[in-house]
Amino acid sequence: MAFNVDTLSSSHHLIHGLGFPIAVMGTGPTAVRGSSYIEGPSVFGAPIFPNTWASVMIGPMINTDATPPLIPGGFCYGPPANPFSLATIGSAGILGNLNVSADTVVGANLLAQGLVIGSCGRDILQLKKDFDIPHPTKEGWRLTHACVEGPEAAVYYRGNLVGNNEIHLPEYWTKLVNSDSITVNITPKNYHQNIIVTKIDNNVIYLSEENGLDINCYYLAYAERIDTEKLIVEYEGEIEDYPGDNRQRSIAGYNYDIKN
Repeated sequence: MAFNVDTLSSSHHLIHGLGFPIAVMGTGPTAVRGSSYIEGPSVFGAPIFPNTWASVMIGPMINTDATPPLIPGGFCYGPPANPFSLATIGSAGILGNLNVSADTVVGANLLAQGLVIGSCGRDILQLKKDFDIPHPTKEGWRLTHACVEGPEAAVYYRGNLVGNNEIHLPEYWTKLVNSDSITVNITPKNYHQNIIVTKIDNNVIYLSEENGLDINCYYLAYAERIDTEKLIVEYEGEIEDYPGDNRQRSIAGYNYDIKN
C-alpha cells in the first residue's frame, strides 16, 4: 500500500511512494525538524536484503509509483536526476568500521588519518602527486602535470649562462644540500662549445671552454637535500614498517597533508 506522509511523532516521519513529500523538502508545518531513534532491524528503500545484515539497512530508492520514478542513480556534482540511497549534506561521522563492497567515489579531497589498506584481492590505486589547471592556450581543455619522482629528496637550479664561466647557486643551498651531491648538465647554445665543469667550490660551479670561446649555455644543477633524513628507497613490510622517520614524510594516499 502506498501513502504519502504519516506523522508517527513530532520528530519521526514515515515516507513512502507518491513523489517527494513536503516534509522531506523541509517546508510547511509537517517538516521534519527533530530526530529519529531506530532500534533495528529496519529496512529503508527496496527490500533487497536476503537476511538481517545490520540494525538499519538502506537499499536503492526504487519506487515505481513515485514522481519521477526513483531508481538507482550515479555520481554527479549537482542535484542528481536519480537520487542516491543515502545522501548527507555536511559531515557524516561513523564510529565503527565502514565496509564498502563497491567503488568509493569522492568528488573532493579524500583525507585518511590512518592506514589505507586494500584487502579481499582488490587493489589500491597507486597515487602520484599532480597539479591540474585550466589549459592556458586551449579553451575548454585542462592541463595536468605530475611531480618528478626519484630515489632521493632532491632540488634543482637551472638557467642560462652568457659571457662568463661561473654559475652562482642560491645562497640557501649552503644549508639545504649536500655539496658533494651536486651534478650539472650543460647544453651549449647558438654554436658548438666544448664546455667542462672544472670545479664546484663555495657554492659556485666553475666552467671552462676548451677552445677559448665565450660561454653561452643552458645549465641544470641537481643536489640532494641535507635538511631531511636520507630517503630509504627499499624496505620490507608495510608502509608503517618504514625504517626511517615517518614524521618527515607526507605520502599521497596515506597521511598526505596531515602534519605532525
